[in-house]
Amino acid sequence: MPSNARLDADGRLLFVTRAARMFSYGFLSVVLVLYLAGLGFSEGRIGLLLTLTLVGDTLISLWITLHADRLGRKKMLLVGAGLMVLAGIPFALSGDFTVLVLAATFGVISPSGNEVGPFLAIEQAALSQVLPERRRTGVFAWYNLTGSFATALGALAGGWTAQALQAAGHTPVASYRVLVFAYAGVGLLLAALFTRMSPAVEAPPAAAHASRWGLHASKGVVLRLSALFSLDAFAGGFVIQSIVAYWFHVKFGVAPGALGSIFFAANILAGLSSLYAVKLAAKIGLIRTMVFTHIPSNVLLILVPLMPNLPLAVAMLLLRFSISQMDVPTRQAYTMAVVAPDERSAAAGVTGIARTTGAAISPVLAGPLLAVPALAGAPFLIAGGLKILYDLLLYRSFRSSDVGKSQGG
Repeated sequence: MPSNARLDADGRLLFVTRAARMFSYGFLSVVLVLYLAGLGFSEGRIGLLLTLTLVGDTLISLWITLHADRLGRKKMLLVGAGLMVLAGIPFALSGDFTVLVLAATFGVISPSGNEVGPFLAIEQAALSQVLPERRRTGVFAWYNLTGSFATALGALAGGWTAQALQAAGHTPVASYRVLVFAYAGVGLLLAALFTRMSPAVEAPPAAAHASRWGLHASKGVVLRLSALFSLDAFAGGFVIQSIVAYWFHVKFGVAPGALGSIFFAANILAGLSSLYAVKLAAKIGLIRTMVFTHIPSNVLLILVPLMPNLPLAVAMLLLRFSISQMDVPTRQAYTMAVVAPDERSAAAGVTGIARTTGAAISPVLAGPLLAVPALAGAPFLIAGGLKILYDLLLYRSFRSSDVGKSQGG
């Protein structure tokens, strides 16, 4: 990280917890749908389970993030770590659909390789509190880069670990189950790390006087952003990492190890793209950076299933990831910039929950499409088209209030 963005002990700890969490999300997302298919579930039931997973994450995370500033950020992060364990252990021990639905609904598990649960919103608020506004986009870019690199390493480790275990004589389901146990173990590690956070990460005293939902003056703009972010996330839910991995496996017969390598490269490129966003945002603003990089990214997404062979499909996917995350640190910085300090956990939570809610609906729609060979590529087309619509609506709604040029460093 550049010298002008050095962090204190709490900031460095938040980077470590981000890395550990995203590593576990990465290795689980590569094998999760393969694991569920290996347990004998149909594509339709898998889609339903993924949707219920995200719905449960949404409802629990909404309550936690809306109350984090008043009840304690550290305390709520510990609750989130416990919910990871609550989800991981039943997933590893049981093949019963009802048990898995309950674990997915009341625990925290990531089928996408992206953030789920209350962690991101609370960590963003804590980082924003200790950073001047002009450095916020830059630190968020490094924060996202850390997460993307960790997800990439997790995907690589997960795919090749599963393949190595299968080569050693384990069944595919047994090899995937090892990774699910490891996911629960990371939840325990996070709990231990969060206990080391100091009182400095807690919200300012004014937060205690905020409304019961954690928002007051900024409620209108947060709700408008949330509506748009939910559309973007609904589109993204059609192509979460576990679904894309399954599509490559079925369409081209890609083995788990190769899937891990593909998503290792994809997430490395995604992480680097978040750094490019910093200088661009300093020149053209946060909103323009979000929109002008997101549209070509979604055109590339649409092209993935239209490619006639594996190398070209992978090339389109990697090109897409090379610019896909430039909107993430800019989106986070914009949200933090337009709300009061004592609203930040709630604002990040509400916008994050809006994204999770949108993403929760689409897997149940994508599952049946994957079951029909002629329609298996449709999730990519739907996702790309809806994301472009989101970009246009975002630009129309917020271009006149772009506050990004002061935050690019």
